[in-house]
Amino acid sequence: MIEMTDVTKTFVLRRRTGRGPRRERTPVRAVDGVTFTVDRGEFLGYLGPNGAGKSTTIKMLTGILTPTSGRIRVAGLDPSRARTTLARRIGVVFGQRTTLWWDLPLKDSLTLVRRLYRVEEHAYRTRLAELTALLELEPFLATPVRQLSLGQRMRGDLAAALLHDPELLVLDEPTIGLDVVSKATVRGFLARLNAERGTTILLTTHDLGDIERLCRRVMIIDHGRPAFDGDLAALRRAAGADRQLIVELAAPVPPVELDGVEVTGVEGPRQTLRLPDGANAASVVASLAARYEIRDIALRETGIEEIVARLYRGDQELSTPVSP
Repeated sequence: MIEMTDVTKTFVLRRRTGRGPRRERTPVRAVDGVTFTVDRGEFLGYLGPNGAGKSTTIKMLTGILTPTSGRIRVAGLDPSRARTTLARRIGVVFGQRTTLWWDLPLKDSLTLVRRLYRVEEHAYRTRLAELTALLELEPFLATPVRQLSLGQRMRGDLAAALLHDPELLVLDEPTIGLDVVSKATVRGFLARLNAERGTTILLTTHDLGDIERLCRRVMIIDHGRPAFDGDLAALRRAAGADRQLIVELAAPVPPVELDGVEVTGVEGPRQTLRLPDGANAASVVASLAARYEIRDIALRETGIEEIVARLYRGDQELSTPVSP
């Protein structure tokens, strides 16, 4: 569905030097030699800190921007040369912008979208009924867009992006600012769309809950270059994410001694143990139980948010290279 080969995008910043009209031209490479593919039916989470090149990548994939160099194909088309044709085969949702008409009722906005995409009347009615049920649009179809809550508007934008039944859905921060209930509705809909219809989805977000609940594959971009490509389990391994065993014993004892296990904290009867990579937690617990009386136990893994935050800050480097 998506092919990017050694793609770069360079912008030129013009800055005034001194008091005169002269301006200095400074090239800035927003995307720097990005190569990746996305198969049909994949759900890819595309992550990176602000300024990493995510939005620039999306704009090149949708034909809004032309790459400085490299090759891009989306659904077999060159986005910048076949933008109108491609628009009929993809859907795009920007969380901080709407494609709906502000003063029109939601249903009228969707009718206009239908005419823009030239969706046949019967197909439109069938698709609208399906989206209305899945996104729970019925209570506010007659409400002007300006009166919708953020969650309702986002569901309306999703419906507008999917009326023409696109092969690829590109989402930029689709859950930004949404409450817990609205997020759950949007996430459930996207998971179902991908699983049941096989729609390819590319998701950029700073809400890592979206990634954990939806994406089978994660790609991290930093300073315009890919830093990681794989699943969440591989990301945890590559980042050397810790697993910790919190054990509450019947009574305080000196730090426990087990081969390969490091005690990182002792608070009375409670001890925190760092498990080595690949260690079997059940075996460690069995060894502990054979030597100590255990009252309670919990296994804690480093959260995906903490892992990605470390990478963004540069506190930690990936221990394995980017997947091809």
